[in-house]
Amino acid sequence: MIPTLFGIMVINFALIQFVPGGPIEQIISQIEEGGSATDRFAGGADSPNFAENSKYEGARGLPEDFIKDLEKQFGFDKPAHERFFLMLVNYLKFDFGESYFRSIAVLDLILEKMPVSITLGLWSTLIAYLISIPLGVKKAIRDGSRFDTITSAFIIVAYAIPGFLFAILLLVVFAGGSYFQWFPLRGLTSEGFENMSLLGKSLDYAWHITLPVLAATIASFATLTLLTKNSFLDEIKKQYVITARSKGLSENRVFFGHVFRNAMLIIIAGFPGAFIAIFFGSSLIIEIVFSLDGLGRLGFEAALNRDYPVLFGTLYIFGIMGLLVGLISDLMYIFVDPRIDFESREV
Repeated sequence: MIPTLFGIMVINFALIQFVPGGPIEQIISQIEEGGSATDRFAGGADSPNFAENSKYEGARGLPEDFIKDLEKQFGFDKPAHERFFLMLVNYLKFDFGESYFRSIAVLDLILEKMPVSITLGLWSTLIAYLISIPLGVKKAIRDGSRFDTITSAFIIVAYAIPGFLFAILLLVVFAGGSYFQWFPLRGLTSEGFENMSLLGKSLDYAWHITLPVLAATIASFATLTLLTKNSFLDEIKKQYVITARSKGLSENRVFFGHVFRNAMLIIIAGFPGAFIAIFFGSSLIIEIVFSLDGLGRLGFEAALNRDYPVLFGTLYIFGIMGLLVGLISDLMYIFVDPRIDFESREV
């Protein structure tokens, strides 16, 4: 885990060094033109300042001392390798510094936004499991039937629809776009949420979270359903099932007394991985589409504004979470199935 996390940080830090329109350029651009340096630097050869050789192309009218003060303020007066290792030392202590443009500690920002993303990922994972497991079991029992064929067609369509496109479709149809106005357009709470009763807060929250959760669930629901079905079909073909049937046990007893327990091992063990997949895969797009103030949107805005402490802070947290969940998934396999032993594998 440690070398992987180190590699993630090294690669992304190196890439950032080649990205134009950094935080100093952003400030210079706002001072001189009131615009964004990102747009100007993205212009490439068409940019009016492209042919000139100054380090900061927009800084020609500003005093050199002012530019040096900015570099010192943001830490760019040090070599890149020194800045990187200083960043790693601070990150080991979970000291991410302050946002360049918000004057607030990055850790406080992350802790403030994290509940939104975790809530979205957790509810999406739970709903995907609640729908996919019964559907996958029924598809396995009725494998090859008309029900299996029709549901497979729907699952393939659901898997093929991009999450962001489905999110926009939900907004257009159910959030006042062109048809119905059954759900709110953005946010997780209504005005006056603090003054509502506990029941009112719960209903208001459920009302706001419905469309984002549906949009985040669509792809994982399809994958999990097919995984459940295939897991049950694999177990049904094993020798112990034939033996149980030969003893005269009923199909329900064979299926739910023997097959179900063994087939569910991979599904249960995969829960942490499914959660983190939804958490990573859906948080950015879904939060932007539905204007949810979570980690995905925070990282996206930090990338646009070149707010490097926030950008690398969220990357570090995402990296640790992904690696820890991978470890938990492996431990879950051992917990639910003692026959699995990673240490006994031959090298």
